[in-house]
Amino acid sequence: METSRNSTNSSLFQWLGLIEDSDQPSSSTPPRVIALLASVLEKMIQKNEKPFRKRHNKDEEITMFHGSKAPSMTIHRYTERVYRYARCSPACFVAAFAYVLRYLERPVATSMTRRLTSLNVHRLFITSLLVAAKFLDRKCYNNAYYAKIGGVSTEEMNRLERTFLFDIDFRLNITVEMFEKYCLMLQRETVPCDSRKLRSVLGEIACGCQAI
Repeated sequence: METSRNSTNSSLFQWLGLIEDSDQPSSSTPPRVIALLASVLEKMIQKNEKPFRKRHNKDEEITMFHGSKAPSMTIHRYTERVYRYARCSPACFVAAFAYVLRYLERPVATSMTRRLTSLNVHRLFITSLLVAAKFLDRKCYNNAYYAKIGGVSTEEMNRLERTFLFDIDFRLNITVEMFEKYCLMLQRETVPCDSRKLRSVLGEIACGCQAI
């Protein structure tokens, strides 16, 4: 039974592009996980911004990850750009996804909520990926390099990283089971779904965030 599960997981990881397929020639095309992650983030943004129509909700927390206006580069183009230049392992993008969800989890003690929007997604993504690369990869570019490819100053990158780590209480470990769960969430993006199913998937993401 365990062998069957490992085989299934291996196929999923290979399909996402997290491990190399020795039977296929190497390609400069970004692995599938990059596009799927961008798609999930975009749908979360659309879900959060639709009710408010560009106006801030008074219960929403405004943080240093927020910009005064949304960047002109879409999150799809941004994730592709970061992948091309950061050269971190594809698994870091799954970990970055997990870290973003941990960040969005809000302590019960406060009434302020955290939402992923077009104003904060770029800074949250580049910061979470930097943290993931440092935690998972044997070699990683420094903060100055990530700041350059992310479109922020080195000083801001340092502050974003520090704030992010404290906000997630330095919870960087991801179990094998949780990693598999996030991979399955990303895999579902390949299946067309109606708005009801989308709400169900996004709700499950929120529940998973609370369970971390």
